[in-house]
Amino acid sequence: MGLFGKYLTLWVALSMGAGVFIGEMFPGFTDTMRSLEIGGGINLAIAVLMWFMIFPMMLKVDFASVKDAGKNPAGLLITLAVNWLVKPFSMALFGYLFVKVLFVPFIGEELANQYMAGLIILAAAPCTAMVFVWSSLTKGDPGYTLVQVSVNDLIMLFAFAPIVKFLVSGTSDLSVPYNVLFLSVTVFVAVPLISAVAAKGAVIKTKGKEWFENSFVPFFQPLSISALLATLVFIFAFQSENITSRLFHVLLLSIPILLQVYFNSGLIYWLMRRFRIRHNVASPGALIGASNFFELAVATAISLYGPESGAALATVVGVLVEVPVMLSVCSICVRSAGWYKAAGTG
Repeated sequence: MGLFGKYLTLWVALSMGAGVFIGEMFPGFTDTMRSLEIGGGINLAIAVLMWFMIFPMMLKVDFASVKDAGKNPAGLLITLAVNWLVKPFSMALFGYLFVKVLFVPFIGEELANQYMAGLIILAAAPCTAMVFVWSSLTKGDPGYTLVQVSVNDLIMLFAFAPIVKFLVSGTSDLSVPYNVLFLSVTVFVAVPLISAVAAKGAVIKTKGKEWFENSFVPFFQPLSISALLATLVFIFAFQSENITSRLFHVLLLSIPILLQVYFNSGLIYWLMRRFRIRHNVASPGALIGASNFFELAVATAISLYGPESGAALATVVGVLVEVPVMLSVCSICVRSAGWYKAAGTG
């Protein structure tokens, strides 16, 4: 973990604050960076930074290890079931109840529709890169965590776009351009995954597996952390006006996000114990269910509805609450390890 892990909340908070400061104090620079787009809506700066952030994590994806989950599939099946059959729909339910019913007098119908779209996009993207950080904090099984993340990545390539399209069309008046959504998944998931697999194969073939694991992968870790912080700076710079002018809306949006985070993580954690899954498998499973692939969610919302849209703001609120919420879930998992042992699980 090092210095970054020890002061994780501080670095992320500083990056968010720096982003808002840059957006407010240097609007010309922010507008210029925001205007750099590829594919009709994907920001170039964020795309490059996200590649550097996601690529090191993708280097750890071992497709051969996926078959090993068959030896103990219950934990994986529970995680996948909640992630793809419960989580997006629970977010749609919580979002509709709060945003479209309770909060609409304060935010208006138009923004309510946009916020709903952003919340659904956020919930439909399970976390990938940061899961390894959260798992290590709870002493999770790294091999099983890798399998869970790997399978989620594969499913995301095919399930993310249709789920978002179905739920957004069903709960708001906004339409989803499927081609742009699929392009976002391709750029932010498929390209880093394919490039990492190709690089891994080439390096192992020429230098060997030991050099790959002990030299090549560690070389990219500082780049990954720097790219994460820089991505947050750009995201919050692009959204600075939205954040500062809609602080009350940010507070309102955090309510359904927090509810769905604790609901889904708690559901996975309880099901894992109910089916007598080991604690070092259950805790990362709960963390995957609680967190989101916010990089993909923010980029997709910006690609679909624009950087100043309510949908983009809703996904950014997800980023805002991600770290403190996930740290609290980590704490709950660690402190409740005895509860698992009492049930006869490891």
